[in-house]
Amino acid sequence: MTAYEPEDLARLFVERAKAGDAKGLAELYAPDAVLAFPPGSTTVGRDAILAVFEQMLEQAPRFQFEDPLPTLRYGDLALTSTRPADGTGGRVQVARRQPDGTWLRIMDRPETKGA
Repeated sequence: MTAYEPEDLARLFVERAKAGDAKGLAELYAPDAVLAFPPGSTTVGRDAILAVFEQMLEQAPRFQFEDPLPTLRYGDLALTSTRPADGTGGRVQVARRQPDGTWLRIMDRPETKGA
């Protein structure tokens, strides 16, 4: 499944996380993406993001769908966010439209305390 709209990325993330699919999670990110996870760290590049997700999924975290906030678009860029059910404050991502029309995350801050 591919993200044809930037809002699809959050749904696909939860579906793949619930399936334990670390590779599928990493494929939602551009090869040069930046992930602000683990907390206090910056992970750069799809391969490094894959390693982080492999470790994360070993902990068997629980994921659930979250209500999206309105998407802000500027050309081939989109700012997406959700109001986390776990009370961490907010989740914010920047996605970029690819030449084939699909979307990938290029920046992701999954936890923003006090947002």
